[in-house]
Amino acid sequence: MQFTRLLLTSQSPRRREMLAWLGVPAGLTQAEVDETPHDGEQPFTTAARLARAKVHAAEPPDNDVWILGADTVVDLDGIALGKPADPVEARAMLHQLRARSHAVHTGVALFHPQTRRLGMRCVTSAVQMRAYTDAEIEAYVRSRDPMDKAGAYAIQNNVFRPVAFVDRCYANVVGFPLCAIAALLETWGLALTVDIPALCRMHFDYRCPRPDLGITL
Repeated sequence: MQFTRLLLTSQSPRRREMLAWLGVPAGLTQAEVDETPHDGEQPFTTAARLARAKVHAAEPPDNDVWILGADTVVDLDGIALGKPADPVEARAMLHQLRARSHAVHTGVALFHPQTRRLGMRCVTSAVQMRAYTDAEIEAYVRSRDPMDKAGAYAIQNNVFRPVAFVDRCYANVVGFPLCAIAALLETWGLALTVDIPALCRMHFDYRCPRPDLGITL
């Protein structure tokens, strides 16, 4: 089956920009989903469930499209940290994460409404946060950048720079694992010619203490 049109269920400018890096033309569609984790649900499962829910809840103009959705969850000792509801919660999340390691899970789903065909990928990265100060937290929260980010931080923020190092996919921590997305698209008929690791190195700043940062596919 070949692609006709691709729609992304995301209001995130980061995800829209990163999809364009792959050279894939895509439109946007709406998907209203309650992102609250279920009681007792593991963060990895939450990310996968919400990605799947987003593509099923999408409102495409017709069924002859492919719908791409993603959801990212920060996992601190088995507790899911989503987007903060307000600056108080953002501040609390950043205090919890400071100088500690955690996991970032992103679920990616690709759905064809006409045939009900669904493909899934999930990516996990390990992240070590640096020991940023209380003053840095306050300045970052005032910037409003944490408010639409899982775990209340953006790894790519060049001012706050919250991360000491990341193991495995950097793009996953940004919220859009290009390696998994490319694999889904290629499996279902859209051949890509881009070099994903080279693409990530081109667009992301890897200045961290460890010299072995990169993309593991």
